[in-house]
Amino acid sequence: MDAKVSTKPHEMLAATLSDEMAAVNTLIRTRMASEHAPRIPEVTAHLVEAGGKRLRPMLTLAAARLCGYQGEDHVKLAATVEFIHTATLLHDDVVDESGQRRGRPTANLLWDNKSSVLVGDYLFARSFQLMVETGSLRVLDILANAAATIAEGEVLQMTAASDLRTDESIYLQVVRGKTAALFSAATEVGGVIAGVPEAQVKALFDYGDALGIAFQIADDLLDYQGDAKATGKNVGDDFRERKLTLPVIKAVAQATEEERAFWVRTIEKGKQTEGDLGEALALMEKYGTLEATRADARAWAAKARAALEVLPNHEIRAMLSDLADYVVARLN
Repeated sequence: MDAKVSTKPHEMLAATLSDEMAAVNTLIRTRMASEHAPRIPEVTAHLVEAGGKRLRPMLTLAAARLCGYQGEDHVKLAATVEFIHTATLLHDDVVDESGQRRGRPTANLLWDNKSSVLVGDYLFARSFQLMVETGSLRVLDILANAAATIAEGEVLQMTAASDLRTDESIYLQVVRGKTAALFSAATEVGGVIAGVPEAQVKALFDYGDALGIAFQIADDLLDYQGDAKATGKNVGDDFRERKLTLPVIKAVAQATEEERAFWVRTIEKGKQTEGDLGEALALMEKYGTLEATRADARAWAAKARAALEVLPNHEIRAMLSDLADYVVARLN
């Protein structure tokens, strides 16, 4: 896909699925209400109404439409996916002590950590209620596993983020947990409720998995090369927060003894001084790790596109293919 195309793939998907997305948004507002605890809709609305692409629920709707689904359960599953995502964001902001999300103050900053954690728990509970309403034990199994994998990925990241022993296999495990698990579950359940053959269900899972990995690798690369206005993050935030992401992991793997001492001081011990970010970028440039990371992101995007080949020839399939291109087109 040409990176200069004016209409972005997620915008095309949103336009094509606009009626169903409107139904999802209505269901989200209805189910995030609470008769007895008004703080729940207050906190939830702050995050849910903050914008965002609604990419994950859109993937569920797109997969169901692509597979010819005619019912209404895909709307419930899309809302489920968004509730799980929102719950994890509320919890993440507490864990990371974040002060900003999507250009706005985080819920934990506006209210408190207790409110964010408990409202996140409420949304998880709501998500399970919605799953059960579809009557599909397999759907419940897929989304429950995804919720567990997300939590597992976050705990793994907490222990591995500043440990120089973290290698690319551990990084991939973290990414599969914190990002790709919900992408793959979102697409997989769309095929399951449509009752398509197993080969197509697997293709949808593989697409979501590869798309999620490409998406996260691209985000990690943009932390070092992105436009702060476009990404909403300052260049080097991950370095300052001592997060071992793929560009640094690749540099550490090739480091001399002196260079490794630099990474130990700045990442493991967190003793950073002015000029350290520049030195980190120079080391990544020396070993070509930014370009290697870009190549990895593109390879995962290509895997996502390839997974779609066994699915029906449909305008939605073309949009999903373009979406895989788009998540890495930002790296040009």
